Amino acid sequence: MEKRTELYRGKAKTVFTTDNPERLILQFRNDTSAFDGERIEQLDRKGMVNNKFNNFIMQKLEAAGIPTQLDRVLSDTETLVKRLTMIPVECVMRNFAAGSLVRRLGVTEGQPLNPPTFEQFLKNDALHDPMVNESLAISFGWATAEQLARMKALTVQVNQVLSALFDQAGLMLVDFKLEFGVDAEGNIVLGDEFSPDGCRLWDKETKKKLDKDRFRQGLGGVVEAYEEVAARLGLVI
Repeated sequence: MEKRTELYRGKAKTVFTTDNPERLILQFRNDTSAFDGERIEQLDRKGMVNNKFNNFIMQKLEAAGIPTQLDRVLSDTETLVKRLTMIPVECVMRNFAAGSLVRRLGVTEGQPLNPPTFEQFLKNDALHDPMVNESLAISFGWATAEQLARMKALTVQVNQVLSALFDQAGLMLVDFKLEFGVDAEGNIVLGDEFSPDGCRLWDKETKKKLDKDRFRQGLGGVVEAYEEVAARLGLVI
């Protein structure tokens, strides 16, 4: 597989084209950002840890029947993925109150949400990823009603699979965001990544935060926390 030109550079990953028009390479960098890219730092090993973590989780989801863009690992920091046309609507599932939900509604952090809540946000850093609803997404042509319904169903399924997986490791899956795209056959496929960068994970007993909130809140030990989560899952980094 030949890596060719840089297609897109995000806050923590770079996407490259390849000699196969249906395949791309995701390169996980050590960059760590917060507040829509206003704060960026380099953290040693982070790209490698997130690449391996993402591949582990995507394989678990594939085994549960959830289609993902994963193809195969190429190196410590690079993964070959299927090319998707990404939908600019992020899906967020919340099992416990945290982050922006607490700030918006003034509820108590850690409050269980029963049933879990599902939200959608427009992927737009310049606008700080505003919340949107299904009607807006359809009206502006970001996605069809059928695509949005499929995205929600898959997000619920991901929550069921991963909540059980993390629970067995002594962790609470507090919340997470997912991004989806459309493959060459028109199918909705889970894209981007699943790592502690895009979810909240707390220790079930101590409520210690083991995700990117450690960076956002200046708690330190970010990569070490990610490695702890990986070790609890039985993933050798």
